[in-house]
Amino acid sequence: MQEKYENLRREYPVFSYDGYHISVEAGSVLLTFDFSIPGLCEFHPKTKIVTENLQILNSPDSLRARGIAFALGMVEAVSYWKSVCSPEFVIICQAPYFGEKDFEWWKKLWFNGLGEFFYKNKIEADFDDFVNLKFNSITQEGERDKEEFTAGGLNIIPVGGGKDSCVSLDLLKAFKNNNLCFTVNDQEARRQTAEAAGYGPEDTIRTYREIDTELLRLNREGFLNGHTPFSAIVAFLSLYCAHLTGAENIVLSNESSANEASVHGTDINHQYSKSFEFEKDFSNYVQEHFGGHTRYFSLLRAFNELQIAKRFASLKEFHKAFRSCNVGSKKNIWCKECSKCLFVYIVLSPFMAAEELKEIFGEDLLDKVGLLEEFKGLIGLLDLKPFECVGTVDEVRYALAMTAEKYASQNLKMPALLEYYVKEISRGTELEADLLKAYEKENAIPEEFLDFVAEMYEDVSKTD
Repeated sequence: MQEKYENLRREYPVFSYDGYHISVEAGSVLLTFDFSIPGLCEFHPKTKIVTENLQILNSPDSLRARGIAFALGMVEAVSYWKSVCSPEFVIICQAPYFGEKDFEWWKKLWFNGLGEFFYKNKIEADFDDFVNLKFNSITQEGERDKEEFTAGGLNIIPVGGGKDSCVSLDLLKAFKNNNLCFTVNDQEARRQTAEAAGYGPEDTIRTYREIDTELLRLNREGFLNGHTPFSAIVAFLSLYCAHLTGAENIVLSNESSANEASVHGTDINHQYSKSFEFEKDFSNYVQEHFGGHTRYFSLLRAFNELQIAKRFASLKEFHKAFRSCNVGSKKNIWCKECSKCLFVYIVLSPFMAAEELKEIFGEDLLDKVGLLEEFKGLIGLLDLKPFECVGTVDEVRYALAMTAEKYASQNLKMPALLEYYVKEISRGTELEADLLKAYEKENAIPEEFLDFVAEMYEDVSKTD
């Protein structure tokens, strides 16, 4: 694949960011981006933001709004650039709030966000020369301080339909009248988990992201393809929506576990744009470029996946609605064949009865020997974790050790994968450090939200 990478870079040496457009329509705002690969094709992806249920406090087309829209385009462009990995990325369009000093920031996001893409395609990319940014546009940086921001006292809570955002919705129920859910491509699990927390369409910022079909054509024809930092798109898109509504907080549900690399001994992380490193970088970028009117932080950063699973296990109102399976997301099902399904089953297994879990998933995934390879990756017997949003090896082992103890104490026959774990991994050592009492101090949770964090910590750390 390295040869293909080099050949495509030679054949298509330039990728161009040609423009972005903000169209205010009845009940919506439409963002359109223009990219091109000279000699190959053009791309015009679109994102629609439904505004009919929102109170718009700041102009959709102000200088700050255009600056955020331009930055969103910089993230969107990665999905299209990666098809040929042109060595030169040229910015043609006007770019408010942007300058050459930002090149390193964007290169860091792209390089780290494409770590999985490079790894899986067996591409040896170097940070210094994988892309060279050229800037042929006009900035309007001098006008930034003249623009006012009307605050609305709102919290935007991105809802993906999984267990983590359910926990955040529950923790912040005291702020319900000031909360807006935020969804990208309004799938069923996202609507249903929001509804389970008491939020309807009127309380939700609904956005719809449309991929240009030219990219799908290139994918079919064998051009380069792979994972991109989607959560960075969520970051800038939610920031644009925060500008519109005057929201002062974007409250994420990313856990401390997202910081761990997917490939042992490297920095390659499937969840890079969910990591605390990106969270800090993004917050600094917002502060420097857009005035810092909106804070961007994860309410769950102090916790690991096991702690979040324990809290979620008690929130029965969400159990029928939530879905964490990417494979089955469009059909709103658990595919029961992927590492994500297996991981969620594992971390819930210490805290829920097997019958409850089987009712949610449709079968006992710990008894599914066809998932052995995925299981090995999760428990650390392979060189890499599955490229999914899953917890650390220690968390998985800890959960399995707890579940094994539960089965043993009740004299129950262990399911096949749990029995495999007990035989292959020495029992006892996993329980030496109590992960349910862990607290990640490296977080950016604002002081006024710490009471909710303290409430959750007391709940998940207590001995039952």
